[in-house]
Amino acid sequence: MKKRAFLLLGCLLGLLPARAQVSLEFWHSMDGPAGRLIAQFAQEFAAKEPRYRVIPRYMGDYSEAEAKLVAALRSGGAPVLFQAEISFFPRLVAEGNALALDPYLDLPKSFLDDLFEPAWAYGLLEGKRYGLPFNTSTPVLFFNEDALRRAGLTPPRNWQEFKRVALALTSRQAKGFIFVTDPQAWLFEAMVTSRGGSLTREGRPNFTSKEALEALSLLQELNQKGALSARSMAESTFAQLDFVRTKGMMVMASIANWPAAEQFSFAFKLGVAPVPREPGGKVPMGGAQLVVLKGASPEEVRGALAFWRYLMEPENVARWVQASYYVPVRKSAIPLLEGFYRENPYRKVAFEQIAVAQPRPREPQFSTWAKYLAEALEKALKAGVPAQKALEEAQRRAEGR
Repeated sequence: MKKRAFLLLGCLLGLLPARAQVSLEFWHSMDGPAGRLIAQFAQEFAAKEPRYRVIPRYMGDYSEAEAKLVAALRSGGAPVLFQAEISFFPRLVAEGNALALDPYLDLPKSFLDDLFEPAWAYGLLEGKRYGLPFNTSTPVLFFNEDALRRAGLTPPRNWQEFKRVALALTSRQAKGFIFVTDPQAWLFEAMVTSRGGSLTREGRPNFTSKEALEALSLLQELNQKGALSARSMAESTFAQLDFVRTKGMMVMASIANWPAAEQFSFAFKLGVAPVPREPGGKVPMGGAQLVVLKGASPEEVRGALAFWRYLMEPENVARWVQASYYVPVRKSAIPLLEGFYRENPYRKVAFEQIAVAQPRPREPQFSTWAKYLAEALEKALKAGVPAQKALEEAQRRAEGR
């Protein structure tokens, strides 16, 4: 009798529909080794959690991906998971396109304590959790080590030393420093925060601050003395080639540009150093947060969070750092990177900047304000507009005056 009951129960269970696999489309902006590793992570996660299928899609760089997402949100074709560049992230939240994740998160204290605070804190807006750390970067100073050594110099630790080194490395054939006016003014922001300043104050643009004026005045002085090559983001390829061909001796860029830099055949030893800082100065955090977009079902949200937890396993954080050169967001990943650091001591010096990193401004309008600032920097460095006047114009435009 019992045997027949078990057989009957088995037949009934066999008639029940199988639990459907949940597909999670993930839009990101990582190409090269980082993009390939994301695809690998998705495959590994599917093997570990068969009910979820993460579908990564490379959508171009941050600007291209943002434009595609804005269009998709209007048409109803948005993905479940999106890699939101950190200056775009507050806008997604302000416009109601990012889901608050607090009801789905139950993270142990040991896990939270293991996350580096700047990366974890950035995803919190108005007391709610909307973002999850993934790729976190800091700006660094790339330099021609051979040229510094020949001149008897060491990497500059503060901005006075930086000025002296840039001038000393300048010759008829080479500029001491290449500066890129990126659209989000992130590299200029590093020159401001490293002096203890900020590009915003009390929710408003703060482009005419003492620290901003000092930073732009230094760039203009170097420019006037023939020690600066100013490039726009559209000219970033020329900036790279100038550095590789020893037409420029130092350049500031994201730590995430390091893997691409290593693909070049340098005629010199590549050096990497932290951004020069004054006492108490910070560096602005870069990178992105993972965001679950509106319209995701509860099961899709749970799947996205399970995938993020997989990405956050210490071994996977270490793999991610080695493929992308982004800084580790978990402390427990550091011991796993000892061999990676040992291969090139510069790596550890640069990665340790996470300890002095601070979030970028989180005002939803900041990405627009930053574009005005970037345009002002170009006018100052390429058209000779005085630093004070250029910054005042950017301030007026950001304030809508």
